Amino acid sequence: MGVERCTSKTTRRDQRQVQTSSTSSSDMETKVIYFTVNGRPEQAEFAINCPAQDVKVQSMEFCGLESFGSMSAVRRDQEGFGSIKPALSHFLTDLFRAAAEAGPHDILKLYNPKGNIINISPSLEPNGPSCCYKLEVVAADCNSEPLGVELAGALGFDLSSMEKRLQGLEKKILTEAGEAPAVVYEMKNQVDLFREKLEEPNSRVSVSSVVIRILLLQSVEHLSWLGLFKDLSEGTHKPSPFYHKRTLHKTKEECEHVSLEVSEEVRQYLKTPTFDNWQWEDAEIMVLLQVMYTDLDFIATYNIEPEVLQQFLFEVYRRYNNIPFHNFKHCFCVTQMMYGLIWLTDLRSKMDSIDLLIMLTSAVCHDLDHTGYNNAYQINARTELALRYNDISPLENHHCAVAFEILEKAESNIFRNVSLDQYKRIREGIIKCILATDMTRHSEILNKFKSILPLFDFTNKDHRDVLMMVLIKVSDISNEARPMEVAEPWLDCLLQEFYNQSDVEKLEGLPVTPFMDRDKITKPSSQTGFIRFVLLPLFVELANLFPCLEHHIIDPVRKALDYYTEMEKALEREKQNRAQSETAPKSKETPPGSAAGQTDAGPEASKPNTQNTSSPQIRLAIRRPTPSEVTPIRPPVEVEVGGAEPACRHSASSSSSSSLQFSVPRVFLNGK
Repeated sequence: MGVERCTSKTTRRDQRQVQTSSTSSSDMETKVIYFTVNGRPEQAEFAINCPAQDVKVQSMEFCGLESFGSMSAVRRDQEGFGSIKPALSHFLTDLFRAAAEAGPHDILKLYNPKGNIINISPSLEPNGPSCCYKLEVVAADCNSEPLGVELAGALGFDLSSMEKRLQGLEKKILTEAGEAPAVVYEMKNQVDLFREKLEEPNSRVSVSSVVIRILLLQSVEHLSWLGLFKDLSEGTHKPSPFYHKRTLHKTKEECEHVSLEVSEEVRQYLKTPTFDNWQWEDAEIMVLLQVMYTDLDFIATYNIEPEVLQQFLFEVYRRYNNIPFHNFKHCFCVTQMMYGLIWLTDLRSKMDSIDLLIMLTSAVCHDLDHTGYNNAYQINARTELALRYNDISPLENHHCAVAFEILEKAESNIFRNVSLDQYKRIREGIIKCILATDMTRHSEILNKFKSILPLFDFTNKDHRDVLMMVLIKVSDISNEARPMEVAEPWLDCLLQEFYNQSDVEKLEGLPVTPFMDRDKITKPSSQTGFIRFVLLPLFVELANLFPCLEHHIIDPVRKALDYYTEMEKALEREKQNRAQSETAPKSKETPPGSAAGQTDAGPEASKPNTQNTSSPQIRLAIRRPTPSEVTPIRPPVEVEVGGAEPACRHSASSSSSSSLQFSVPRVFLNGK
């Protein structure tokens, strides 16, 4: 039946090509795009300047072909590339969807050779076989068969039982409330809007944000496969069904055999807060983590076998989940900042090597198996984590437990050759550091550090313990100390995760976390208060102990605060101008001299209206740093480490990466 269906569709498509051939030139200029799908090379050739609407019906049938890659419509050229060569310029998204054998509701991502996401549109730059784009299916419609069954198996739960559970919840809602909550219908409308925006060829909608919101908000009946609980039973590890969990991008073999030359230039760059994590693949990141353990002499000092370290890092990689923010790349950023602080403050001459090992390993493990939902949600939803740890730092306790579960296995225990006393000290230190990342303990730890700061003594164990907790806290929230082009994408990821949680809290009738509510916060408002009252006070106290950090982490944070403060003011001005533009027409409609007009308009009604009300949008005067002002990718970096604190220097060029100026813009903000 499948063959007959494909044949009939191919016939209809051929007939359409014959019908349209009379209106299109046979030698129309074409564009060739080379790309890979799951490692399989393909190429798409389509006509330039051909209206998409002429072939939309055709392309929908085209993407309906199952196993497109094996059909005769795809041929292999001499270089081994499959060729998609329609008679007209098919709607490009559907062409890529067909090449990936994806369904009509699957979400696609296209990456350039640098690993950056690019928009699928007719404006794609032509490329060659040596610099292919990479196409991935990042989310799938779970109702399609057999993908829904495979996805449920990958997530580690029974789809049918979850559907029954959801039906029970729906009946309970209808019984108690009489009808489905209005928020459900609102979410459905939002999903339709997101899908329309995503399908626009020149859409600037963030693909990742749309993916996450569609998965969370598609409808009540789709929430069943997301799951609203986590199975923490003993036995084989199963990924949490809180989110769309995908197979790891890299296998163990790929991670072990990655070809990466770690030059001295890269080693020095790795020691700076300006390091750009977005330019590195996961397998390369694991090599860089090995470099950190090697350059701090942990390999030789604690007899850590290279293969054991590799296995440990791979197990850590495996236990970080595919969620917007608290993922493996966040783990690396925190670890890299900790590594940089160790070198910049010359801690090797001030603290024992074992304390440095504790801090670096704590950073690697500090968010293991994070679900994307914070402690407040765990406690309010009475999850198994909250019940297990009696509402006391449920996530942080879980991160610790997962870390030592990995270390319990001989093949991944990097501490298997240390003495018993050393292991006890390491375990105690890692637990203290990871538990310190619970933000509910922020004031407690900061006040304790401030109290000992005037008489701080590196030989005092209690003082060192507090310093270690402060260092991991600084590393954990250090994104704003990085260049703006590195830090701002992280903020977008964090807001995605926040919005996801508040959406679920609303759906479940739980208290909504105020700073996560998409209806109450904006991008700048989420940062100004956090930087001013949480981040800066902590960073300033650490800089009081290590003055050399003023330049490296305090100055960039202050510039980030200025940037978001100006953005917040601009949004407020836009809001006020919108309100004025909406009230102005109303005052004009009121008859002159009427009582209503005098009451509503007041004295201001007599003033001439100079406000342009043709459009409610305002141009916001914000300019990002120019290329000459930011740090280049993987630049030659001069870093002087070791010795006394005054020796903490690096090239002045890195400081300009966070410089912010405000001038005439081309940015439109909608106040959302």
